[in-house]
Amino acid sequence: MKKIIIASLAALCLCGCGSLNKNSGDIPSFDWLNASERGDLSWAKEVGSRQFPKDKIFRVKAFGAVNDSTVLSTLAIQRTIDSCSNAGGGIVAFEPGYYQTGALFIKKGVNLQIGKGVTLLASTNFKDYPEFRTRIAGIEMVWPSAVLNIMDAENAAVSGEGTLDCRGKFCWDKYRQMRKDYEGKGLRWIVDYDCKRIRGILISNSSDVTLKNFTLIRSGFWGVQVLYSTRCTLNGLTINNNIGGHGPSTDGIDIDSSTRILLDGCDINCNDDNICLKAGRDADGLRVNRPTEYVVVRNCIARKGAGLITCGSETSGNIRYVLGYNLKAYGTSSTLKLKSAMNRGGTVDHIYMTDVIADSVQDVLAVDLNWNPSYSYSELPEEYKGKDIPEHWKVMLTPVVPPEKGYPHFKDVYLANVKATHATQFISTSGWSDSLKLDSFAVYHLDVEAQKAGIVVFTNHFRMNDVKLKIADKSEVTFKNNTELTKDIRYE
Repeated sequence: MKKIIIASLAALCLCGCGSLNKNSGDIPSFDWLNASERGDLSWAKEVGSRQFPKDKIFRVKAFGAVNDSTVLSTLAIQRTIDSCSNAGGGIVAFEPGYYQTGALFIKKGVNLQIGKGVTLLASTNFKDYPEFRTRIAGIEMVWPSAVLNIMDAENAAVSGEGTLDCRGKFCWDKYRQMRKDYEGKGLRWIVDYDCKRIRGILISNSSDVTLKNFTLIRSGFWGVQVLYSTRCTLNGLTINNNIGGHGPSTDGIDIDSSTRILLDGCDINCNDDNICLKAGRDADGLRVNRPTEYVVVRNCIARKGAGLITCGSETSGNIRYVLGYNLKAYGTSSTLKLKSAMNRGGTVDHIYMTDVIADSVQDVLAVDLNWNPSYSYSELPEEYKGKDIPEHWKVMLTPVVPPEKGYPHFKDVYLANVKATHATQFISTSGWSDSLKLDSFAVYHLDVEAQKAGIVVFTNHFRMNDVKLKIADKSEVTFKNNTELTKDIRYE
């Protein structure tokens, strides 16, 4: 016999059923929210690249590149890119085959076309990736270049139906060994920064950039990072970082302090966050103070990984105005994950996600203001005090003053129209205290089958409406320290 619980502690204004049109360009209405909460989502039509390079062809073979996996063709490919850009732009084209390369720098007006039958094989020698100042995992520091780099450019692209094989196992192995050594010395908090692993693609300080249709595999670190950039489109990418092992920190796509970004039709299999939005970490992130905002994620699939859409843990510069719809998660840790720490600061707000199919996820909704303390908080062991330490260690050890400036805030988050099966847990959402709560969350029209129900703790104005739960262990959602709570849950 069905057990029905309907308890309303605050009124919820509903109108319409919240259904969507399926055309990828349609903006979901969220008409189940009241007008003030829906806000104006018209910005979602104004995201993505506005240009694409022209079609004049420059062939890498003519500049000396060899489609033989034993020959390093970095210089020849780079000469082709430079010539193409200097001539006003066009396509840098490859004949089918395997091309070994170190770091490449794609310039203004250039479309690096990795065509069908073409595989770029990344060098496994760290010396082939010159270092420069960039941002990595929330702080600015010196770090190796990516395999493909688009820096300080506009109207650039990487396209085609071929493959970028980053061959990242040499980075994975290095990290795992360093992690063992560092944890024994009380240095878990810095090992990710000392182990300089190679990203797949970096877009930095650029605009009107397109990544389209190719496959990226086995990234040594993050797959694609879009940093300090605007008006970028990532369309039809296949990212698989779980080939030949499960690489640590192999995020699929990271949107980092960037604006007006479109992710459409991407398929991501990785060992960390599938699609992650970031905006800087701790004192350094607060110094830079650049938001990630106006991001659309649609028609994407997340397979193995830590989150279909994740916001954080780097939240210092604010993450806001994010719209995700027509999405699928298969075996992903979380459908929607928001995470930060008590020294990050920043606000995550106006996050809209709807029309999602999830199978075998760990959590449908996971929210944590105090995520992964062993990684999130920096403390110098006694044996290193008074000694000369690297500059990026000093950055990581810089305190946020006053401490309250480091408190993160999550608010105005809306999740709707989710069908989830074989989940481990429905929900895990936790504010910090009575004075630091999650504020104005709404969950609507969810149909979830899970092993256990989960918790909602330290929230204000948290609403569940039209939620159907089939929980294997017969538990119910635990609610603690919530104000203005609305819950309309049907247990089956």
